[in-house]
Amino acid sequence: MKLPYYSLILSLTLVLTACSSKDESSADDGWVSLFNGKDLTGWETKVEGADEVWSVVDGLIDCEPKLLPRGDKALWTVDSYKDFELHVEWRLKDERGTYNFPVVLPDGSYELDANGEKVVNPGPGADSGVYLRGTNKAQLNIWTWPIGSGEVYGYRNNQKDPVVRAGVTPKVNADKPVGEWNTFYITMIGDRLSVKLNGQQVLDNAQLPDIPEEGPIAVQHHGGYDEEKKEWNGASSLVQFRNIRIKAL
Repeated sequence: MKLPYYSLILSLTLVLTACSSKDESSADDGWVSLFNGKDLTGWETKVEGADEVWSVVDGLIDCEPKLLPRGDKALWTVDSYKDFELHVEWRLKDERGTYNFPVVLPDGSYELDANGEKVVNPGPGADSGVYLRGTNKAQLNIWTWPIGSGEVYGYRNNQKDPVVRAGVTPKVNADKPVGEWNTFYITMIGDRLSVKLNGQQVLDNAQLPDIPEEGPIAVQHHGGYDEEKKEWNGASSLVQFRNIRIKAL
């Protein structure tokens, strides 16, 4: 018996809807939100005065950076994590002050002039990042350097192994212009790190020797406004975050 045309269409629609719902459910399986969009529940600061720079504004984690007091003014997750996939959306709100941006070569070294000094290009800047496994050495930089965001500064600058150093240097500058939203997709397994920024692979299975096996995640406060000098640091954390999700592996 042949089904009427409208019955066939209805049956096909129900099948496609069921498949779509199943796929969406599978894609979300295991993901946990680290930010509820309302307050900083699940997050903490570690030094006095750090809570003054972090707040929730219009459903976003917002940083109003201040140079003083000095110390680690990062915002840390209360919970610790081992192996994981991490989704972080961020944007730089503005560029301020003056910073001497160096030229980082593909192997992670700096371009030098005829006198052996770093080649630099001064300009306004902004600087933040994401700490992995509880250590600022394993920081994915968020900044306005020409090399682009996603490099692991602590390993690139403190590593004699050329393979490790090149591995933590971004393969491409995938940043969007200041003011626009960017997306990190981070995979951390053992001492290996892979990072996509806005859909482009910036780090691929980079090695982070001796990284802790477990630790909290943080968003970085780097520099800020100096109330004594009445001026902006050229690497101020004029940054916002949203849609931070993690999936334990």
